[in-house]
Amino acid sequence: MTKPVARKLRCAVYTRKSTEEGLEQEFNSLHAQREACEAYVASQRSEGWALIREPYDDGGFSGGTLERPALKRLLADIEEGLVDVVVVYKIDRLSRSLMDFSKLVDVFDRAGVTFVSVTQSFNTTTSMGRLTLNILLSFAQFEREVTAERIRDKIRASRQKGMFMGGNVPLGYEVRNRKLLVVDADAAVVRGIFERFVRIGSATVLARELRHQGVRTKRGKLVDKGYLYKLLNNQTYLGLAVHKGVAHPGEHAAIVDQTLWDNVHAILAENVRTRSANTRAQTPALLRGLIFGPSGAAMSPTHTRKGSRLYRYYVSQDVLKRGADACPVGRVPAAEIEAAVIDQLRGIFRQPEIIVGTWRAARAEQDDITEDEAREALTEFDLLWDQLFPAEQARIVQLLVERVDVRMHGVEVRLRPNGLAGLVREVTGSRRAAA
Repeated sequence: MTKPVARKLRCAVYTRKSTEEGLEQEFNSLHAQREACEAYVASQRSEGWALIREPYDDGGFSGGTLERPALKRLLADIEEGLVDVVVVYKIDRLSRSLMDFSKLVDVFDRAGVTFVSVTQSFNTTTSMGRLTLNILLSFAQFEREVTAERIRDKIRASRQKGMFMGGNVPLGYEVRNRKLLVVDADAAVVRGIFERFVRIGSATVLARELRHQGVRTKRGKLVDKGYLYKLLNNQTYLGLAVHKGVAHPGEHAAIVDQTLWDNVHAILAENVRTRSANTRAQTPALLRGLIFGPSGAAMSPTHTRKGSRLYRYYVSQDVLKRGADACPVGRVPAAEIEAAVIDQLRGIFRQPEIIVGTWRAARAEQDDITEDEAREALTEFDLLWDQLFPAEQARIVQLLVERVDVRMHGVEVRLRPNGLAGLVREVTGSRRAAA
């Protein structure tokens, strides 16, 4: 009688190391874990255990998360039924989080997979084994949380001494031997930004100027208003090290003196409503001289106030001269009609035939402009429109639009024949100068 052949149990070895330190060594921690696990699998050969040669190694990944590439591959192979036993050197190599581990155990149970730790003997198929597992995991999670607390305490103590503890390096500095050192050229740019803001008093205007000058962040992106506010509020430039909102004297040199800092923040601390009202008062009418009513008469910008709020309109000259009944559309809200015109312009920028036609028109005046440059100019303009200073928006509308006619049921926008070509030449010139 032939003896039945025992089913082979396919064993996957999983290894993990929290840091990349030492991984370059010929025999590192991952190798040691794998060697121990493979020896354990070999000792169970009589039970039908067979080693899967596919490596599941996560070097430099924390056990506090499941976002690990090798672990994801292992779970995918388990779901496909390619693994029968998961072998690790120690439980916390698989996970240090009790909640995450319970998720993994659910996956193992659903696929009929056994979990084995070669240094901690238990069986997850029994209630006592699960209790043992949960106790061990609780200690592993406790150890992880204690380690995290120690790291936070070390960072806090180091920041209190003014030390740089990593993170984004501000413009104007570089890191050498874990210390912030001033980069003279960039520091001059930072001081210039602070001084210019004191003279202008507007982040919107300053951001626009900086973009025209091609000023970029440490990551190579053009400066925008959001980045500018962060820079103006960064106490690192005062020579301070900030931790959890508390500033301590730093080891690094200051780029901005206290007087200049105070002047900038006196402006930033102004009443927001007052600054907004000033901005609105200075906002030009985008369609001044371009917009006409159904009767053909020009429409003029005007405004009224109700309390602290400003309401802008375009009013027909017929209404101003002969009364409200002289024109079927006597006045229109400025914000709505301007938005409708801008939406039409932005839609035009995206049309392939418009891009090609604009490129050909621009090339007639400047033959070295390429089609890609024309496309990039219109795309960039579309993306950056909301960041333009209102006066610049008005100038560009005047460049592009010949006439806006308000009808009973819509708006017609007539473009200037060479307006887009002129815009492309201007933007391309600025891009080349910045490059």
